[in-house]
Amino acid sequence: MTDSTQRSATEPTIIYPARLVRTMDPTCPTAEAVAVRGDRFRAVGTVEELLTYPRAVVDDRYKDAVLLPGFVEAHSHGGTGNVWKGTYVGFVDRTDPDGVHWPGCRSVADVISRLQAEEAKIADPEQTMIAWGLDPIFFDGEPLTATDLDRVSTTRPIYINQASGHACTINTVAMQRCGVDEAAGVDGVALDADGRPNGELHEFVAMGLVQELAKNSDLLSVDAEALAKFGQNAVNTGTTTVTDLGSRVLMSDEGVDLYRTSVGEDYPARMHVFHFGAGVGPMSSGLVEDAQRLVELRDSSTDTLRFGGVKLMLDGTLQGFTARVREPGYYGDQPNGMWNVSPEEFHRAFEVFHQAGLLIHVHCNGDQSTQLFLDTLERVLIAHPRPDHRHTCTHSQMSTPAQYRRLAALGACANIFSNHIWQWGDQHLDLTMGPDRARRNNAAATALRSGVPISVHSDSPITPLGPLASAKHATTRLTQSGRVMGETERISAEAALEAITLGSAYMLKSDDEVGSIEPGKFADLAVLAEDPLAVAPEAMGDIRIHGTVVGGRHFASNVQER
Repeated sequence: MTDSTQRSATEPTIIYPARLVRTMDPTCPTAEAVAVRGDRFRAVGTVEELLTYPRAVVDDRYKDAVLLPGFVEAHSHGGTGNVWKGTYVGFVDRTDPDGVHWPGCRSVADVISRLQAEEAKIADPEQTMIAWGLDPIFFDGEPLTATDLDRVSTTRPIYINQASGHACTINTVAMQRCGVDEAAGVDGVALDADGRPNGELHEFVAMGLVQELAKNSDLLSVDAEALAKFGQNAVNTGTTTVTDLGSRVLMSDEGVDLYRTSVGEDYPARMHVFHFGAGVGPMSSGLVEDAQRLVELRDSSTDTLRFGGVKLMLDGTLQGFTARVREPGYYGDQPNGMWNVSPEEFHRAFEVFHQAGLLIHVHCNGDQSTQLFLDTLERVLIAHPRPDHRHTCTHSQMSTPAQYRRLAALGACANIFSNHIWQWGDQHLDLTMGPDRARRNNAAATALRSGVPISVHSDSPITPLGPLASAKHATTRLTQSGRVMGETERISAEAALEAITLGSAYMLKSDDEVGSIEPGKFADLAVLAEDPLAVAPEAMGDIRIHGTVVGGRHFASNVQER
């Protein structure tokens, strides 16, 4: 008997009765109680059954709640806790990790008004004003320009991260300070009618021109405070496993130490940290060495902090017209999007990380980027066969039926951006893809029919962290205006719940530990006020979440009822 087994044999078995336990395990799909010993589930069943276990005691704190396996978010960013250091100017209402509600800015005038009010609070005249969440596509496609931001300040640099994370907007003094006028020929620097930069910068080469202004303020930046807020955001949404899908600091000991000291045994979620291997900034000249370091980090993972994943980013965003799409292209015949890494560089990075045995998630918004992912995956698998790799096409927004069939054949997964349907569905119908291609957007039903393992995600903070909301969007496919964007691509509520539990866990290679309530798995629970399968699909995302249990430890939501 091992020491750990000896310890568990002396621990009490704590029985948590509930109004309903929904396990996501077909062997015992529902129960009236769950038993926990230490940090693991011991059993599910009736209270009477569970009381037969040695040292069983009843804790009835959840007797009026519904218990589900803790939700698993396979595409989010630790910067979810970081962006709130700036001023939120997005179109839709949001709730920050402290539980504070922020109304959306419904017009350019609203954006300017909020910025003016917040700018007046900044004492240091040299301090850059940071804001985030802006999306000009909601304002009749008219960009918010430097001229608009000059109404807020002509002396202080202003930097606004756009909602997609793939663009920013700056004012005139910021352009002058960073020499953007001299960079008018750089891809992604938007120009006005006179051919001069207008303050909009698209994708990471152009955004890099003003990186000094935005240092430590974007969604790819983290510190201890940001990670703590991210953890509370997870509790507030019933999420017990999160990802930081694209860290830029794992190649330094200081960066790794940040995660190790911030995401310890008392952290309120399990975190999978993925190295950003290509697609943001110059390609590393030492990919083989990077891969070996990630293998060593993977082998030092803990129960709460996992390393060994790599993110590669191919294209941009649909709503920013920077995603790479195949014929017939964008609805209005706009120019095709941008590669954030060349196909040759992508193949090199993919091959190196694959050979090292690492898990790779690839950002693919347009179907042309999905095609490149598939072609590269096939070439690499032929050269370096590897069973059960579970490499993932993440976002997979415009992937076609043929591409989903090929994903299945190659053993790949699809993490589908269902939140996009509600957040930008109207714009996809009317502006970006048009009504026919838009109803094929984020085609979860096609993926499941093709045998592709799926999840659905938020890409938080791009859209709000909240797996139940992601499940709702995959089930209803409703846009903000109430239209259904592709009725035949709706999936059942049961399938959507599986996508945010076992589906996400599978593509993180953690389905043996989380994603369902089964004996021996980590005792991770979402504590809900209602059963998601007992409410209308439209109401699934509005279910009140009381908190979470992570490895037998209890965490309470800080979101107040409104």
